[in-house]
Amino acid sequence: MDLRCFIAIELPDSIKENISIYIQKLKEIKTDVKWVSEKNLHVTLKFLGNVPERMIQDINNKLLAIGRLHDKFHLYIQGAGIFPNTKQPRVIWLGLKDSGNVVNLQQDIEDGMSELGFKKDGREFKPHLTIGRVKSFKNIGSLIKELTTLKEVDFGKIEVKNISLMKSELKQAGAEHSKLSQIFFGN
Repeated sequence: MDLRCFIAIELPDSIKENISIYIQKLKEIKTDVKWVSEKNLHVTLKFLGNVPERMIQDINNKLLAIGRLHDKFHLYIQGAGIFPNTKQPRVIWLGLKDSGNVVNLQQDIEDGMSELGFKKDGREFKPHLTIGRVKSFKNIGSLIKELTTLKEVDFGKIEVKNISLMKSELKQAGAEHSKLSQIFFGN
């Protein structure tokens, strides 16, 4: 059986609550956006897609080796924006500052997963936290205007000391994420 998987940095509940307050404010604009639920907020490092269950142990072993190469670090969640741009908005995100460590970590994960046969993402990794996906351009101008007011907003600081292999199950009410394993940094 295949599992839909991704590798992520999980967020503490206090940060999720803080971000959720801003999402509620953005929801008031009445745009056609699928907002990420508070419980599903995370930083995606690598989306693996459908993975045969038999590969999970190999993925864990590779992540354990990668985890030993890294030390804990801090990320600051600050500012907001849209990918790819305001003319063709698709993803609404919050920014990650002091993200050199997370870029290195993501590159190691990208390389390690490619050794297991997963395709490398051809795009440059831009550290961010997705909070919504644009479904249509209804009232999008008002949302973009509001997002510009969040450029300097500080959503909090997180200590990153581990990564998680996550499973995502698509359900009628939206995706449900659950942790398959947690890999801590260092020896």
